[in-house]
Amino acid sequence: MSSQGGQVVYTNKAHCRDCYRCLRVCPVKAIGMDDGQAYVVAERCISCGTCIRECPQGAKAFRNDVDQAARLIASGVPVGASIAPSFASAFTEWERKCLPSALRRLGFAYVGETAIGAYHTALRTREIVDARPNRSHITTACPVVVNYIERYRPDLLDLMIPVVSPMLAHARHIKERLGHGSRVVFIGPCVAKKAEAERPENAGVVDCVLTFTELEEWFEREGIQLAQCEESHFDEEPEGESRYFPLVGGILRTAHMETDVLAPQTISASGFDELRESLEVLKPSGLPMIIEPLFCHQGCINGPAMPTRANAYARRQVLLGYATSARGRTPQPYTDTHGLDTRFAAQPVLDAEGVSEEQIRAVLEQTGKANPENQLNCGACGYATCRDKAIAVVRGMAEPGMCIPYMRRLAEQRTDRIIETSPNGIVILDEHLRILSMNPAFRRFFMCSEAVCGRPISYLMDAEPFEQLATGKTDLIETTVKHARHNLVCHQIQYALREERQYVGIFVNITRTQADREKLDRLRTQTVAQAQELLQHQVEMAQTIAGFLGESTAQSEMLLERLMLLAGGSRDGDEGGKRNTDWIADTYTSK
Repeated sequence: MSSQGGQVVYTNKAHCRDCYRCLRVCPVKAIGMDDGQAYVVAERCISCGTCIRECPQGAKAFRNDVDQAARLIASGVPVGASIAPSFASAFTEWERKCLPSALRRLGFAYVGETAIGAYHTALRTREIVDARPNRSHITTACPVVVNYIERYRPDLLDLMIPVVSPMLAHARHIKERLGHGSRVVFIGPCVAKKAEAERPENAGVVDCVLTFTELEEWFEREGIQLAQCEESHFDEEPEGESRYFPLVGGILRTAHMETDVLAPQTISASGFDELRESLEVLKPSGLPMIIEPLFCHQGCINGPAMPTRANAYARRQVLLGYATSARGRTPQPYTDTHGLDTRFAAQPVLDAEGVSEEQIRAVLEQTGKANPENQLNCGACGYATCRDKAIAVVRGMAEPGMCIPYMRRLAEQRTDRIIETSPNGIVILDEHLRILSMNPAFRRFFMCSEAVCGRPISYLMDAEPFEQLATGKTDLIETTVKHARHNLVCHQIQYALREERQYVGIFVNITRTQADREKLDRLRTQTVAQAQELLQHQVEMAQTIAGFLGESTAQSEMLLERLMLLAGGSRDGDEGGKRNTDWIADTYTSK
């Protein structure tokens, strides 16, 4: 991404996990929320990088300008590198000695410490303070502090010392040395330097800003290893004690101003809380003060893009050792510093302006905070008060669902609603098996009312399953029980809530199912009996029919025999034929 234009700090939405941590840690609430996704509001952002440092998912990032720096080198024009004095705490001692050679391998025509510019800005700062002894002053080397005052404390704008930062002072020095058409790349631990270089009044001074982490990325991309680079020196050595500049009190020490931490007229503040509180000391009619604020805790050595994992105090010790052992060259007797002046302009951020009390009240009512006693001001959403969060909702920067107590209350209401409307009976008992609560279905099953609350469960049913739970031998019992008193058959699930010392019973009414099963069993029994009876009847009928068939067959055989005899008798004589004829007649008559 180009180093010119574009937002410096942004959100990688693919990594954002809706935790609100960036909003909680952002000192100026420059984080907006849209459908659970956090985004950086550019006009509110002071580019401090706090969200980058604190985001647990790495969803906040700063603009990467390595490609822009590489293009400057590839263009063929002389390019100088300005290394922030905090580099001494970002690299080990042997790495510091090899760093100039590694930068020259990248193609830089000049490599120098930004502390060179720091010395000149410190002198100019002292000149301005001495020229205005009866008023308070705020040093302006830290770009985050400048952004904060311009946006959120424009009432203090006149107290800001109108001097450029060491980065800008050194960049001008480099371009004078390298000549017309040269370029400058600043390298340091600060994200806000990217935005500072792009301010309209600073156009064309610094051409690209990289962080120390970006420099390491560039080395890796080019296959440059510090261990393989020879030791060498920077092209210039800074003057005086300017190598102390990135530490708390470093500006005052470099300028040879009051450095006693107990001095009543000077305050060296680091970190946002100290910055904000120190600015509150400045009163129009009060004692003239000199405030030396650095936004990062313990100064620039704790910038958001420092590659080392050592804590701020360990880095402080390293830089103090470097600044003490590498004393700067003797200051020149005279240095023209008047070309280092600059200007600052108010860019106030509107917070509550344009938001009516009715709109705020509507949001508070929506989240159940209409009454002051319900406004917990817990800060879980990231805003200090419920009112501040309501204003952010009206302005479109926050969402009602960001309120954790509100969402918890909704969840509890939903749970209560589910229990109340459940077709299954639910009862909750205390550690003594007394009824704490029950839902409507349970009251309907066991024909009781809320009046039984406080009574033992044995008042309604056999307490034996719950007693088993109370012994601690089991946490879950599942049975099917017939409650004869209530003409009820239930499938019961009873379990223990050990931490709450409570017991829960869930009763599924299967009475109708059980009755249908018994009815089906009776029908099956009747059907089997009827089938057996029918089978017996069929057997008896078959036997009767078989008897009739047997008798009829015998008579048929006798008839046939007589007929044959009759036929024979007609040939043997009239008497024999007459006897057979009479027998046949008698047989048919009897039939």
